[in-house]
Amino acid sequence: MVDREGVHDHGGEGTAAGELLTLAVDIAREAGEMLLAKRPPRPEVLATKSSPTDVVTALDKAAEELIRARIAQARPGDAVLGEEGGDTPGEGAVRWVVDPIDGTVNFLYGLPDWAVSIGVEVDGEIVAGVVNNIPRGQLFTAAKGEGAWLDGERLRCNTGVPLDRALVATGFGYGADRRRVQAEVLAQVMPRIRDIRRSGSCAVDLCSVAAGRVDAYFERGTNYWDHAAGGLIAAEAGARVGGLRGRPVHPDLVMSAAPGLFEELRNLLTPLDPDHD
Repeated sequence: MVDREGVHDHGGEGTAAGELLTLAVDIAREAGEMLLAKRPPRPEVLATKSSPTDVVTALDKAAEELIRARIAQARPGDAVLGEEGGDTPGEGAVRWVVDPIDGTVNFLYGLPDWAVSIGVEVDGEIVAGVVNNIPRGQLFTAAKGEGAWLDGERLRCNTGVPLDRALVATGFGYGADRRRVQAEVLAQVMPRIRDIRRSGSCAVDLCSVAAGRVDAYFERGTNYWDHAAGGLIAAEAGARVGGLRGRPVHPDLVMSAAPGLFEELRNLLTPLDPDHD
């Protein structure tokens, strides 16, 4: 079913994942509306993190505070892990994994790919996720076992694409040494694929795999809040999501593509040692 706002009903009120997703969608929408309403023509940098180019704006913090407040109102016993506020323990099995603005540099410069990303864990497993790409007006959602959706339309990743025809998304770190290694790896990857795309948001890239807008994605140095929701959305659209050498998703590297292409890309990347600085 599709509700009156165009978002697929993931299992209705009777499923825990569906209920958590409904709340996550409401919160992601409210946070997105606040960010659009309050974003000045050029937001000011509030602080930097890992390097001078790894920035935080006042609205990153304001959005996370809003999201945390809404979760506390609706489910006061739940834990929250947020990019800006850290890990707040809870009393039960549910933890919310929040990136208030994934793609902060895009947000800072007025580029269109930034998103509110909210994933929800139950007993350590992500069971619901929403990525609200606010500038483009696109809401990606998924609940475990119930598919991935964009504004009421079910998503399927591209399948049957060989590596040399694959359009591959990637991203780059903030430190100069890491960027140097990533550029060296990319120089070896580029001749073997169709082309590269760089959106500036891990969550958006994973949703782009889910929607068939790119065929694959890989990146070193993402954090859990970057890929928690988007990873579920890609997986529910039929993509594999993992790391190198048989590992699960890890800060060292996250990859996503349809089965077959996933293995081809992994085999290309592994000898290039992309998970080091």
